[in-house]
Amino acid sequence: MGDRTVVADVADELARRVASGEYVPGGLMPSVRQVAEEFDLNRATAQLILGRLESYGFVDAHRGKGFVIRDVRAEGGVDVYGRLFRLSMPEPEIAAEMFGNIVEEERGIALEALLAYTGGERPLDPAVLKVEIDELESLARGADPDAHRMLSIELGLLRRLLTALGLSVQRAVLNSIGELVLDVPEAVEAYFAVSPDLHVLVWRALVAVWESDAGPSQAQLALFEDLFGMYHRKVVARFEELVGTAESGAAGAVAATA
Repeated sequence: MGDRTVVADVADELARRVASGEYVPGGLMPSVRQVAEEFDLNRATAQLILGRLESYGFVDAHRGKGFVIRDVRAEGGVDVYGRLFRLSMPEPEIAAEMFGNIVEEERGIALEALLAYTGGERPLDPAVLKVEIDELESLARGADPDAHRMLSIELGLLRRLLTALGLSVQRAVLNSIGELVLDVPEAVEAYFAVSPDLHVLVWRALVAVWESDAGPSQAQLALFEDLFGMYHRKVVARFEELVGTAESGAAGAVAATA
């Protein structure tokens, strides 16, 4: 194991302790000497590890005092949240709560984009979207669908719509959410809690609406919102099942009967 791997691995372990609450915000991280002794490292490597934690945004360095633990949940940005999410996998309850927040944010952005594009002038040529939807369908019909690639395509489709609508801030947030989700296999799998074919059918139906002269009725839009919400509840329930939360069985049962 090289020094670079040791630095990354130990830094992630210390960050995990911060994420789980084992190290309390406002307190001091173990000193360079303590880190070196616990992980059987030289002090130079231990210093690099604590420096990496600072670059992660998990601690602040104070001369003469040491590394002070930040309240990363309250103060951290998207990058910090993403690292927190990845490190929370051994803590199913925390991971499930964070994923629920991620899905809710993604759902709001996606729903806003789809409804706004449906109700607007739709400046984007549907042929551009169809190329990506064709690839999505090809993957969905494969013997072993590549969920990571499929989700990447769907995020790309939403990104195109947000760009066409001029919603640059929402696009930036969606990009960050995409990075969070795509980096965690359980999260990617959860997004396909329902058959991958359903994703293709939804995009085909949306394109058909966008190509037609008459848009959907208010009742149809309301139904779409309800179905969209139900889908995301199933996504969250599937993630809970995958990470093994205590209440995953109950959540799955509720989602299945929704």
